[in-house]
Amino acid sequence: MLTKKGKYGLKALVDLARLAPGETAFVSEIALRNNIPKKFLDTILLELRNAGMLRSKKGPGGGYSLSHAASEIRIGHAIRVLDGPLAPIRCASRTAYEACEDCADPEACQVRRAMTDVRDAIAAILDTMTLEQFVAVPGASAMIEEDELKKRVG
Repeated sequence: MLTKKGKYGLKALVDLARLAPGETAFVSEIALRNNIPKKFLDTILLELRNAGMLRSKKGPGGGYSLSHAASEIRIGHAIRVLDGPLAPIRCASRTAYEACEDCADPEACQVRRAMTDVRDAIAAILDTMTLEQFVAVPGASAMIEEDELKKRVG
């Protein structure tokens, strides 16, 4: 299941993907537009920046922006950065495999086989979907109108 951290991270990426080239956004603006707690978003954006997906600039004209074109950012990668492996259980993970304590034969385990298929199906979609495609989905992110943002900020 996608955590709030993963969901908020995707919403922030969508927000940044909608900016004009060269434009940046402050954490407070992104948080307000997407109804995300600012303190939590600070942590999320820092993780995405450390993973090379965002760049940040301090001072006037500063803020966050995508470090690559939206067409180069994969949704699966963003989710893994924020939430870890896509597999629903550890024994089905490619990158964080852990054998189950109660399983004598992981290769014969029906639960593991089924969850491996689930992992593969999820990865097939999310690892081929770019941020550009994600943004293009109608209703992917409910944004607050700019006038409403100005009212709230002051």
